[in-house]
Amino acid sequence: MVCGLTAIGLAGLGWLTHPGFLAWQTVCVALTLQAVPFLLLGTLVSGAVNAFVPASAFTKLLPRRPAAAVPVASAAGVVLPGCECASVPVAGSLIGRGVAPAAAFAFLLSAPAVNPVVLASTAVAFPGRPEMVAARLVASLAASAAMGWLWLRWGNERWLRMPVRRLGHEPGRSRWEEFRLGFQHDFLHAAGFLVLGAMAAATFTVAVPRSVADVFSDSPWLSVLFLALLAVVIAVCSEADAFLAASLTGFSPTARLVFMVVGPMVDLKLIALQAGTFGRAFALRFSAATWAVAVVCGALTGWVLL
Repeated sequence: MVCGLTAIGLAGLGWLTHPGFLAWQTVCVALTLQAVPFLLLGTLVSGAVNAFVPASAFTKLLPRRPAAAVPVASAAGVVLPGCECASVPVAGSLIGRGVAPAAAFAFLLSAPAVNPVVLASTAVAFPGRPEMVAARLVASLAASAAMGWLWLRWGNERWLRMPVRRLGHEPGRSRWEEFRLGFQHDFLHAAGFLVLGAMAAATFTVAVPRSVADVFSDSPWLSVLFLALLAVVIAVCSEADAFLAASLTGFSPTARLVFMVVGPMVDLKLIALQAGTFGRAFALRFSAATWAVAVVCGALTGWVLL
C-alpha cells in the first residue's frame, strides 16, 4: 500500500523532470539572475539619492518648465548607465524628490535604451553598421521624450500610486541608516515583481514555438509588429538585446531596430516592476502607450536611416 502511494507520488512529480519544465525553469532563472545585478544597482542609487542628495538639487538641475525638463531628462540617459530594472526605483525616487513625473518617466525610458553600455553593445553586435547605433539612439530618445510630453498633456495623477515611504533626511537618524532602510525597502519591494515578470516571460518563451516567427518574417509590417511583441514577452536585458536582434537575420533591419527600441521600454518584468512601484492603473496605461509610441518611432526612424 505504502509502496503504491509512493509510486503514484513519484509519477505525479514527473513533470518536474519534463524537458518543457526544465526549459521554463532555465529561462526564468536566467532572466532573474540577469536582471538582479541591475535591480541591485538601481535600488542602491535610489537609496543613495533618498539619503544623501538634497531635494533642491534636482529642481536646480532641470528646467523649471516641465515641458523643457522632459528632453533634458531624456538626454540624461545617454550618460548614465543603467538597465530597465534599475530605472524604475530611480524614477520613483526622483518623483519623490520633486522632479516632475513627466521628466522622471522620460528618464525612466531613455536611461536603459541609450546609455553608453547599450550603444557600445549595439555597435559590437552590428559591426560595420554605425547607422544601426545612430538609429537606436534617435528612435529611443524620440520615444522617451514623446512619452514624457504625452504624460504632461494627458497623464492623470490619480493613476500614479507612489509607495508610502519617508523621503529625505529625518533628524536624529544617520544618513547611512536612512540609506540602508531605503535600499532594503526598494529592493525587496521590486524583487518580487521582477520574479513574476520573469516567470511570465519564460512561460511565453517556452510555450510558443520558434516556427511561429517564420510566418511573420516575410511581411515588412507584420515582422515589425511581431518583433515589437516579442520584445515585450522575451524580456531580454537592454545590455544584451542587440546580440539577439543581430541573430534575427530573417527579419528586416527596421524590424530589428523596433525590437531594440521597444524592449528596454516595455517588457513583462518592467511592467511588473512599474505596477509594484507606481500602481497597476499606471503600469497598464503607460506601458500600452509606450509600446505604441516606441513602435512608431522605431519604424519611422528605420525607414529614414536604414
